[in-house]
Amino acid sequence: MEQQSVQHWVDGLQARGQYTFTPNQAQSATKVSATALQRALHRLHAKGRIARARNGFFVIVPLEYSSAGAPPASWFIDSLMKSVGRSYYVALLTAAGLHGASHQQPQEFQVMTTAPMRPIVLGRVRLAFLKNGQLDAMPTVRTKTPTGSMIVSTPETTAIDLVRYYKSAGYLSNVATVLQELVPALNAKELLRVTRRIGNVSDVRRLGYLLDHLGAKSLTKPLKEWVSRQTSYPVLLRPDQAQPGVEPDARWGVIANELIEVET
Repeated sequence: MEQQSVQHWVDGLQARGQYTFTPNQAQSATKVSATALQRALHRLHAKGRIARARNGFFVIVPLEYSSAGAPPASWFIDSLMKSVGRSYYVALLTAAGLHGASHQQPQEFQVMTTAPMRPIVLGRVRLAFLKNGQLDAMPTVRTKTPTGSMIVSTPETTAIDLVRYYKSAGYLSNVATVLQELVPALNAKELLRVTRRIGNVSDVRRLGYLLDHLGAKSLTKPLKEWVSRQTSYPVLLRPDQAQPGVEPDARWGVIANELIEVET
């Protein structure tokens, strides 16, 4: 049976620890016609055996994840991004959780990439994509997953990204809460290296201000020395809000136009 041969092939992939495939790979391996392949894939999808992440890319759903609609995104994100030819790294709250800052569990798997991509929803598994034009300059680490590995922002890259993309990180009070848990994983020299790469003095000052607020001045000394050598003007802590009638912070030149409340 043609459809059965496709199913057997899918079962064989899972048995070998592979959880993703393309229709071209399936047709090449099973030798079925294009029509028979589409029919087989449709049936497997209807049964919940596979999930379509995007056109031309399928995720195999093992029995233990059938109620969720897909295995964890970490199982297939690397294969997915290779299939679309995009550089990427796992970012923001998702990356922070991997580095030990798990107080705020993200509702979606957050990925930084080089160009806009639509969100992907596979049952209860949600992937959100953000664009970073400086992605290739950001330090990352390759982290093992149950199915291979994936690229994750370093703790220091994660810290500056949380400030730069604060809306996607739950706004500044949530950013500060996550940073508080991330502090033990941060290295002052690496933090300076990352911030010098992006060259955005305003965001570096916001990060320094928040870390000082959390009592992590040992991490911010190199940042402050670098910022002091740059030409800059007072910046709003939250750039999308109005400027209050208060003076800038003396150390960072940050105008505190939002009250930061850190959860404990």
